[in-house]
This record gives sequence, structure tokens and C-alpha cells, in this order.
Amino acid sequence: MIETGSPGPLGATPDNDGTNFAIYSEVAQRVELCLFDERGNPLARHELPGNTGAVWHGYLPGCQPGQRYGYRVYGIFHPAEGLRCNPNKLLIDPYARELAGNFRWHRAVFDSNDLDSAPYVPKCVVAGPSGDRPTNRPRVPWPEMIFYEANVRGFTMRHPMVAKQDRGKFAGMRNADVIAYLKALGITSLELMPVHAFIDEHHLAKRGLRNFWGYNSISFFAPSPRYAQTDAIAEFRDMVRCLHDAGIEVVLDVVYNHTGEGDTNGPTVGFRGIDNLAYYRTDLDSPDNYINDTGTGNTINVDHPVVQQLVLDSLHYWHREMGVDGFRFDLATVLGRTRHGFSQQHPLLDAISEDETLYDAVMVAEPWDPGPGGYQLGCFPNRWAEWNDRFRDDVRRFWRGDDGMASNFAKRLHGSGDLFERSARLPSASVNLVTSHDGFTLADVVSYEHRHNHANGEDNKDGHAHNFSSNYGVEGPTDDAEILARRRRQRLNMLTTLFVSQGIPLLLAGDEFGNSQLGNNNGYAQDNETGWLDWSLVDDDPDFVDKVRRLVHMRRGEPLLRSVHYLHGASEIAWKTPAGEKMAASDWREARAFSLVLADGRLVVLINGSGADAAYVLPGQDYDVLFSSAEAFEPGAEAAVLPALSIAVLRQAAVSASETR
Repeated sequence: MIETGSPGPLGATPDNDGTNFAIYSEVAQRVELCLFDERGNPLARHELPGNTGAVWHGYLPGCQPGQRYGYRVYGIFHPAEGLRCNPNKLLIDPYARELAGNFRWHRAVFDSNDLDSAPYVPKCVVAGPSGDRPTNRPRVPWPEMIFYEANVRGFTMRHPMVAKQDRGKFAGMRNADVIAYLKALGITSLELMPVHAFIDEHHLAKRGLRNFWGYNSISFFAPSPRYAQTDAIAEFRDMVRCLHDAGIEVVLDVVYNHTGEGDTNGPTVGFRGIDNLAYYRTDLDSPDNYINDTGTGNTINVDHPVVQQLVLDSLHYWHREMGVDGFRFDLATVLGRTRHGFSQQHPLLDAISEDETLYDAVMVAEPWDPGPGGYQLGCFPNRWAEWNDRFRDDVRRFWRGDDGMASNFAKRLHGSGDLFERSARLPSASVNLVTSHDGFTLADVVSYEHRHNHANGEDNKDGHAHNFSSNYGVEGPTDDAEILARRRRQRLNMLTTLFVSQGIPLLLAGDEFGNSQLGNNNGYAQDNETGWLDWSLVDDDPDFVDKVRRLVHMRRGEPLLRSVHYLHGASEIAWKTPAGEKMAASDWREARAFSLVLADGRLVVLINGSGADAAYVLPGQDYDVLFSSAEAFEPGAEAAVLPALSIAVLRQAAVSASETR
């Protein structure tokens, strides 16, 4: 017989004698706990006997870890008023640590009918203690971070050293050869695209496609069963431990802005049927309609205290129990949204920023969403870093040869102080990127001028229309040696810019060896060879991979490239014409060739975005070439001639890296 139990903590909490269940719902008239066997067959139903402050709870003696369960919420079903309780729908516990079984599209998953949805939705699993907490975190200082963005499935599915059964799984990411590759590359922080349990959108399922990226969560605690062989929790923790042992941080891309339940016509698998008005933001005048500031059909209601606590509890769990070192928040503007717009002092942003449990966690915002006033680059609290799309666009446009881009390009090299320094932020507030999962890969930036997303089934209307890319004469693949050489040089130019700029660099997995998505700049539905990394390209051009490794290690070994504070004053930073003169305001308007001089000439970056060779007068003598995108570049005794469309990094030979500290 079920007992009253306790209202806290929320979720399923086992002890030696049984399990306490607790779930929040203001609108429920009663809540039923449903138990299932390992095949998903129903075993028993128990009405939760306790109700404390809108938390329904009960303690079930004898219930132990491994038990499958779900909830049915009884209450008013009146969608026009935003009330969507339908006890025929089995619901996922918002605090479930583990899910078993797959979601399947069927009429029963919609709440507009009385069909039982239990056969078609995942079952929650009572999870036992997760074990010892992580003790070997790398704790990389902010200025030394180098992010590497990867998808668990896409990174491992075609990797030649990953066993077939491990491909697409957490086990594949912990493979010794995979970790050795990451360590040799020199990155410090592996940023994994979403691993929370997610489902495929209905329109994808109807087209025979799958959600590849994972930005369609149905749980903020449970790891996706897709990435596990048997035990998702243990396998994720094991992956993290192996990466930590190699000195690599793990940063999770988290999606707390919307869920996979979609718009008013979407499936009911959890939040909607538990307490629709608490978990989602709806139109005040028409509660049956969701506010869609995310472009996905719904927006999480972060103004509600129970949602704020849910997000905090999820962050605590992944950081403290699962070993995650930090988080990249998808569409993070939503986390600061009230009904009146974005606020840097939103209670949820304040709570995350000031939380003692998260004091050492990396916090990175994607500082925009599609809603009104959603672009908030540079406006997040000091605790946070932010993805900088201005860096991406300005760097691409400069190297593409767009007019008047030199000044903006220089600002990005400086760490985007124009965006962050005004609010007393540091260069590490800017996460610099030239590519990410969202858009062209680097190889495609220099091979395509137009998106080629027809395989997504949306008439090529999805994805970015403006990519600031160039094909250099041929759209897509070519055998033209001159075009191929220019594309390769431009890839090196943009990557060199990334690694010599102040701020935190982010490298997209596969860009170091020329991975392509064949011009698809919105590969969210391409869970196939289009979206999976093509590791054979490493052997096709091993010299390019080696050059990227050199860039990464050059940055890690040269403190002047990763200053803690913004550089000011002629002795710290100077911009020079090729003739060695200080750049005047009028020079910037037409400039395509100039140099960045650091620490009175101890380090010099020569930049030639023009179509002709440029001769530079150097600020000193005896320079070593740390890196050059041009082949066989050597500075002369008094001048350095840098070929067209090239960038080079020089250090005075008499100055060791330790002397620049």
C-alpha cells in the first residue's frame, strides 16, 4: 500500500525500503503513479495520497531502482483556457533521471483524444545513487580555454577506430583513439551538442528523417537512450571520467528554452499534461496559444518559480553528479525573458549566476532568440561568456573581400571590446567562432555561395540565407587546382584569425580536416553520412590537420594571444600599415593589408586580405615565423613580403614565450 511520503525532493528518490515520488502540479485534481515491467506492460496504479503546496507525493514500499513508471494527471481539460489534463496520456516525470523505451508517433500521443498513450511514450526509470562525485576536473582557466563543438553521434559514426557497437554512443566518445586525437589536437574543452533525451519532430518522422542535433528535449535530467548501449547514466559518467583523465573538460549544450511537445497541436508527453500554464508561456488573451519566442512552437515559462527550480536542479545534477564542467545555453535570451522582454536581472539568470553549487561551472550563452528584442549579444551578466556571431560574420566578410571590413575585423581580433568592455567584461566573455553546428562547415564556407538544404524536405527554405561565403568560381566540388588552393588558403586564414584573436576560440569538429555537409547549412535532420564526420579526409590532407594542431598549440604556448584583460596603449597593442606607420582613421576605410603589433613588437600578426603581395616593415629585427597560411613565407632582414590572401604570426627570435608573460 502506498504511503503519504514527502513533498521533497521532486522526482523519484529511492532508499533501502522503497521510493518516494513527488511531482508538482497546481491544476491536478489527483495524480496517479503507474508502474510497468521491463517490457512496458502495466503492473499497477497508485493514486498519490499526499498533496503539499501543489506537490503531489507518495512513498511506495519495496519499490527499488530499475522500476519503470509514469504519471497520469486528472484535472480539467479545456485547451481554450490553457488547461490540458488528460489522464489517458502517460506523462514523463520532469525529474526522471533515466528513460527506457522509445517515443513513437501515433494518434494516441495527442491529447485531443481518449486513446491511451502508454504504449508509445518512454517510461521513467527509478535511478539509484549515481556513485562517487567527480574529483579530477581539469578546471581550465578561462583565458586558456579552447572549445571544440561536437555531436556524440556525428563524431563517432564513421570513426575508423571506434567499434561498430560503440558508434553513435557515449562509449564511442570515450574511445582511447578518439581521446588521444582530441588531446593531440590541443583542445581543452569538449562542447557536446545536446545529450538530454529528445524526440524526432512529427514532420521529420513523416519524411523518414530523424532529429540529428538533439535540440528537441523531453527531459532535462535523463541522458538520451539513443547514445547508450544499456546504462545511459553510467556510460555518460564513464565518458566524462575518461575525458577528465586526459585533461579535457566536458561542456554540455543545454536546451532550457523549449521542449519537444511543440505547439498546441503537438504531442503530450510530460509538461503539457502535468501543468501546461506553469511550464509554458501562453498568450494572456488566448491561453490555448503558446508564445513562440523560440521558433519551435513553445517557450518555457521561466517566470514561474517551479520552472526556475527545475532548471537549477537540472544544472546541479549534471554538474555535481554527472561530472559536467559547464554549459552552453541554447537560445539563452529565453532564460532572461519576462512578458515585457529580456532583463539581465531576471531571477533565473541571477539564480544561475549566484548559485554556490555552480560557482566553478563554465557558463556560455547563445545570446539570441527569434522573439522580439531577442538579440542580446554583450548583454548577459558578468558571470557568463557569449557566443559571438559578429566575430563569425566580420571574419568571413573580411577574408571574402567585402569592402570596408578592416575596422570591424580588427575589433574582433582585439576581443570585441566594443561589445563587452563597456560593461566591464573581460575578453573571455567573447566565444569566437567562424563556424558552428548551425550553418556551413568551414569547407562549405569556401565552396558554396548558396544553401543546399533540399534533403531536409523544406523546399530549401530553411537555414541561413546569408552565409557570407564564397565558392571562388565553382559551386561545390571542383577539380580546378587553383580554386582548391585558394579555398584551402582561406580556410587557414580564418582558422588563424580564430586562434590569434583575444577571447575564447571555438572550433567546429571536422573543420580541422575539411569536413563538408555538401552545402547543407541546417543539418539538424541529417542523421546520415551528410551529418556524420568523414574521417577519411584526415588522410587526404594530413598536412592541414597538422597545421591546425600547430595553431592550437601556438595559442596555448603564447600568452600574448590570450590576454586576461583588454589591451590598450601603444606599448601593448598597435595597428600598423604595411609601411610600419600607425593606422589613421582614414586608413581603415580602404585597408586590406595591415599588421597587429603586440608588446612593443614582440609578437606581430601580418594580415593581407588584398589580391596582391604586400611588403611589411617590421617593428624590430630577427623574427621567427610561428605560423603562416602562405607556403614558404620568410621575413627578410628589413621587410617581410606576404603573399595575397595570407596571414602570418611572427615572434622576435630573442624573446621566449616565458618572457612575454
